[in-house]
Amino acid sequence: MTPIHMLLIFLSCTLFVHQCHGACAEVDSDTEAVAGKGFKLGCISCKRRSEVKATATVEWYFQAEGEVDFVQIYTYNEGGASIENEHFVDRLDWNGSKTSNDIQDASIYLLNVTFNDSGTYRCFFNRILSFDNYEYTTVISKVVRLTVVAKATRGTASIVSEVMMYVSIIGLQVWLLIEMIYCYRKIAAAGEEALREAANAEYLAIASESKDNCAGVQVGE
Repeated sequence: MTPIHMLLIFLSCTLFVHQCHGACAEVDSDTEAVAGKGFKLGCISCKRRSEVKATATVEWYFQAEGEVDFVQIYTYNEGGASIENEHFVDRLDWNGSKTSNDIQDASIYLLNVTFNDSGTYRCFFNRILSFDNYEYTTVISKVVRLTVVAKATRGTASIVSEVMMYVSIIGLQVWLLIEMIYCYRKIAAAGEEALREAANAEYLAIASESKDNCAGVQVGE
């Protein structure tokens, strides 16, 4: 095993670890908010291939109870956030991906919830996937049907959703740990093989030199 092979193994393991740190799990949003308090409208769309570069912009729409049409309430892109509807002015904050234009979490936080906030919310991911020779545009939407209550009543769906979120996180961490151990063992084994090859090469060199010395003595005699 040459040093180059060892380096390639290390780089592939490092790349895998990096990708796992950016792992994404799609978790449904809660659907029950309490009047007068804050509420997170969750919206997550994971890329199917994490190694593909991408950029995305996000749009949120709201359909009030009893209404037919959706109205745009929020936009987020590389230029920042913009509240599009006066009903939500100073009451919406970005709560999604912050360190990259490759947005996979488009959640927003609704402040000072009122009963008039009950209704259907839709978020749209306008995503551009960048491949070597072309770009592919895709639009993905998620729906949150929000009910506003006077007092919190935690439902079964909320509990199951939270449990599944923690199970997904723990599962990803365990998977990452196993892969790290596997990679490090592979690197260690490669290192031991390289040492054995070096030792064998040194032994052969010594044996060859000794043979040459012996031949020289015989010729001299």
